[in-house]
Amino acid sequence: MPPKAPANHPSYGDMIKAAISTLKERSGTSLPALKKYIEGNFNVPDNYNVVLKRVLKSMVSSGKLVKVKASFKLGEALKKAPKAKKPKAPKKK
Repeated sequence: MPPKAPANHPSYGDMIKAAISTLKERSGTSLPALKKYIEGNFNVPDNYNVVLKRVLKSMVSSGKLVKVKASFKLGEALKKAPKAKKPKAPKKK
């Protein structure tokens, strides 16, 4: 079996985070809105719908997303993005 080719898109978690943070809907982002954003901005395969639902479910169970009725919001784990560390300035003599 030949090795699997790498995907032409970022991970599903990164795509979901980008969609929710870009759309900035107050009551959360719905599944159709997520699908529309991902289809429009990323090159995804035809069967991405199944994988998207599975990743959404796992992200909700891990606390990275919060499900509000039929919409999704970023959880506390994803809201607190790791801050980039600034390099220390060299000491002057």
